[in-house]
Amino acid sequence: MRFMILVKADKNSEAGVLPDQKLLAAMGKFNEELVKAGVMLAGEGIQPSSKGARVKFSKGKKTVIDGPFAETKELVAGFWLWQLRSKEEAIEWLKRAPFEDTEVEIRQVFEAEDFGAEFTPELREQEERLRSQIAKKQSAKKR
Repeated sequence: MRFMILVKADKNSEAGVLPDQKLLAAMGKFNEELVKAGVMLAGEGIQPSSKGARVKFSKGKKTVIDGPFAETKELVAGFWLWQLRSKEEAIEWLKRAPFEDTEVEIRQVFEAEDFGAEFTPELREQEERLRSQIAKKQSAKKR
């Protein structure tokens, strides 16, 4: 199972305040543990909402809304993508993260089998083809 771990934004992350060296080192150590255990698939911090935008889709109309966005507690400051056997295992790993005074959300990622018969063989083939193309492009960029 894959899980997305969503690190919630706060007033500091939304103000563009970057973590200090101590937290960066602790996060680096934690990320190393995740990688060595084969848990971490991806992970990144993201820029404040002031540098972002939203696109609202409504009744055929698309409206662009530039950041910053209100309700800091509903915004995301970073994420991981983890591969684990269960939500409980994700919780146990997350409890080891070097966070203080923040909230982090764990959400399971949908897998192909979760979509049932609606995800036809043709759609599955298309999905696999796209994932393969992405992997090839990422591999080529690293060369």
